[in-house]
Amino acid sequence: MGQTIESVIKDKLCTGCGTCVSLCPNEALELTLDYEKGIYVPELNKERCIDCSVCYEVCPGSGIDFGGLSKEIFGKKPNNVLIGSYLNCYTGYATDRKIRYNSASGGLVTQLLIFALEAGIIDGALVTRMKTSETLKPEPFIARTKNEIIAASKSKYCPVPANLALSEILEEEGRFAVVGLPCHIQGVRKAERINKKLRERIVLHLGLFCSHASTFWATELFLQRIGVEKKEIVSLDYRGEGWPGFMKILLKDGTTKMLPLPLYWDFLGQDFLIPRRCLMCSDGLNELADLSFGDAWLPDFSNDNLGTSILIARSSAGKRLLKNAKSAGKIELNEIPPDKVIQSQLNMLYFKKKNVNSRIKLLRQKIRYDNTLKPNTLDYLFALFLCLNNYIFSKQTLRKCVRKIPMKVFHAYHFIPNLVYSKMTNDFVKKAML
Repeated sequence: MGQTIESVIKDKLCTGCGTCVSLCPNEALELTLDYEKGIYVPELNKERCIDCSVCYEVCPGSGIDFGGLSKEIFGKKPNNVLIGSYLNCYTGYATDRKIRYNSASGGLVTQLLIFALEAGIIDGALVTRMKTSETLKPEPFIARTKNEIIAASKSKYCPVPANLALSEILEEEGRFAVVGLPCHIQGVRKAERINKKLRERIVLHLGLFCSHASTFWATELFLQRIGVEKKEIVSLDYRGEGWPGFMKILLKDGTTKMLPLPLYWDFLGQDFLIPRRCLMCSDGLNELADLSFGDAWLPDFSNDNLGTSILIARSSAGKRLLKNAKSAGKIELNEIPPDKVIQSQLNMLYFKKKNVNSRIKLLRQKIRYDNTLKPNTLDYLFALFLCLNNYIFSKQTLRKCVRKIPMKVFHAYHFIPNLVYSKMTNDFVKKAML
């Protein structure tokens, strides 16, 4: 009898990416919303299951062999433990001011997809937009026009089952790009290992940087804190309107609420609103993508109100796309040393590379990574605080108590742990920048 996704779900290792649902040869899986946890989880129909183990083989949740996959994909093992395999690093943005202004950071992903579509490099792109019927839920789909690609721009700070749309790529002829978080790209790469059709049809993998996702509860509780009812929302964008951007909420009465990123992320980013599986991820920079993109959190761009992306070219296909788009005048690019990428993402890299193994051990999981650093005693102390918070507030009744707690109370509660974390990251900075 083959191993199924059930073991991953039992061990609470599911990322909710949707890969298993799309690749199941007998349609024995359905992605369902676990309302209590505020995440997506696959449900197995045992009567339809044929124990083929495909769902388990394509699952990124049980762990990733970064060294082996990097060698298969890029022809070499990662040349930097913090960045992964890379050819060049850049900062850049879309030359179309409207696209740049209305994206999360620089509009590069949107502009590159439009360029690839119009140049005939791809026939469509797996992207995600927010549903019109359920405004707080995401909808992965295959975009085939410029307008559809633009409709999917901006970040989505909620669980996204992007790889559900892989089923459409498997059903239709053509060449496609996929856009996703690290867990999505990991699922795609593992699926390509065993599915030739998928491997041939996906020609570009565009990956987004990710510190962690937020559960659906994060947005719902935040809306309750600011007095907005879900039923009154016409649309919600998490980013856009320049950089670092605003949450834009359009209401049925015609009014619009604009909330700056620092204000709402201060709550959405709280440790008790992170999916448990995110605490065990070592890949913040999307190490298996052809191109990886994130915000350019650097002093050089502190006065940039339009948006600039920082990106890593990892494959020849990715680098070629950048070169052609730049030659066509669609994007601006400036090469930077890899140290700049590290500098722009230091806190996230510490969380993913240095502190992750202490959390995995405390959560009693058997995941092993070959792209991490050894934790120390302070790492375990901070990890204990983080894991306890995540566990305590995993219960719906306790989680609802945070609706009216002032942010200054959260800040006071995190004061000492943040001092410890600051000490650890400062030491990490000194070593990382040597």
